Amino acid sequence: MRRGIAAAVLAAAIAVSASACGSSGGSTSSGAKASGPVTITWWDTSDATNEAPTYQALVADFEKANPDITVKYVNVPFADAQTKFQTAAGSKGAPDVLRSDVGWTPGFAKAGYLVPLDGTPAAADTSTFEKQLVTQATFQGKLYGVPLVTDTLGLMYNKSLFTKAGIAKAPTTWDELKADAALLKQKAGVDGFDFNAASYYAMPFLYGESTDMVDAAGQKITINSPAAVKGIDTLKGVLASPGVTKLDTTANAYANMMDKFNSGKVAMIIQGPWETTNVYKGAAFSDKTNLGIAAVPAGSTGKSGAPIGGHNLVAYAGSDAAHQAASEKFIAFMTSAQSQTTIATKNATLPTRSDAYTPAVTANPGIAGFQTILTAGVPRPALAEYSSIYGLFNTELLKILANQESTQTGLNNASIATKKLLPSFATQ
Repeated sequence: MRRGIAAAVLAAAIAVSASACGSSGGSTSSGAKASGPVTITWWDTSDATNEAPTYQALVADFEKANPDITVKYVNVPFADAQTKFQTAAGSKGAPDVLRSDVGWTPGFAKAGYLVPLDGTPAAADTSTFEKQLVTQATFQGKLYGVPLVTDTLGLMYNKSLFTKAGIAKAPTTWDELKADAALLKQKAGVDGFDFNAASYYAMPFLYGESTDMVDAAGQKITINSPAAVKGIDTLKGVLASPGVTKLDTTANAYANMMDKFNSGKVAMIIQGPWETTNVYKGAAFSDKTNLGIAAVPAGSTGKSGAPIGGHNLVAYAGSDAAHQAASEKFIAFMTSAQSQTTIATKNATLPTRSDAYTPAVTANPGIAGFQTILTAGVPRPALAEYSSIYGLFNTELLKILANQESTQTGLNNASIATKKLLPSFATQ
C-alpha cells in the first residue's frame, strides 16, 4: 500500500459474477498445452518510480533461470488495477499473474477469477510465511494467493521530541497517548499527535475493544456494537485532547499530516511502513534512528491491534494449463526468500516470510521496527465484501468526528448500509 491507501480501501465492492474462463492474452486455447516457449503476462501494481525497477530486474533474473518462459511485464497503477482486472477477467483477457491487494483477493476468488494454488510449486514454501498472511490469502479453505509484501499500522514517533518532553517510552494505551500529547505541546512546543481521518486508520480503535466491522465467522454485522461505539468514542476523546492536532478533513489532510511529522512539527502519528522512505527524507529524520516505531496503543481490553495490508501474487483461472504452470513457477520465484530479500533491501518493504528477514534487511530500522509489531496485526476476514465496508464506515466516521451525528447514529447508519451488502448477516 502506498499514499493512495485511503482511496484503495474505500473502493467500491468487486462485483461478484460467474466464474471466468478462457485464456489470457498470451495463452493458447483453454485446457490446451502450449508447444514450445510460453509467454505469461504479469500486472505489477507497485509504484512505477520507486518500486517497479526492482521487480523488473527480478523478472529478468527469472527469465534467465527459466529460458522457456517469457514474462510480459506491465505496470498498472494501483488505483486502477482492481477495476481493470475485474473487467479483463470478465472478458477472458486478464493477465496470467496479478499483484493483488490482500483486500481484493477474496472477491476475485469468489468471482471465480483465480485458480487455487494449494499443492502447486507456488505454495511449496508457505510454512515459512507469517501464518496470518497465509490466512489472509485463503478463501473458503483454499489458498488463492502467495504473500509478496506485507504491512501493518504502527505508532511512529519522534524520539528527540520525546526526550525534550521527558517521555521515556512510547505510549501503550490511548490514555497514555493523550497524556504524552499534552506534555509534548507543553514542553516541546509541538503537537503531540495527528490522525488521518479514514476508516482504515480507525481500525485499531475497534480492535482495541476486541471487535471488527463484521464477525464473518458468526455472520454478524458488528460495526454498531457497544464495543465499536466505545472504540470510536475513544478516538473522539483522543482528538479532543490537549496537544492533539485539530482534525483536518481537507483533500490534502494526509499530505499535511506527513509534512508536519517529517519536519518535526508533530511528534506522533499512526502510519504504515510504506511511508518510512519518505519519512527519512524529512528534516526531522535525517538521522534514521530518530524514528521510533511501536505497536498502536491498546484499548480498554488491553489488546493492541492493527489491520494487516500488503499484496499477494495470484494466478488467473482463465489461463490454460501451460500458462498456469509457468505462472506457478514465476510466483514461487518472486516470493522466494532470495527475491523477498532483494525486494526488501531495494524497496524498503516488509517481507512475508521469516527467512527473508536477513541482517541486510533488518539493517533498515524501519523494517526492523515494523517486524517487531507484525504479531499485533489482525488479518482481514475472508469475506469478498469486506473491503467495501471500509467505504461505508468511512462515510459515517467523517460525520461522527465532525460532530455532525452521534457515534451510535453514525455506526447504525453504517450497519444499515452494510446489511445491503450482506443481507444474510444478522444485525445488532
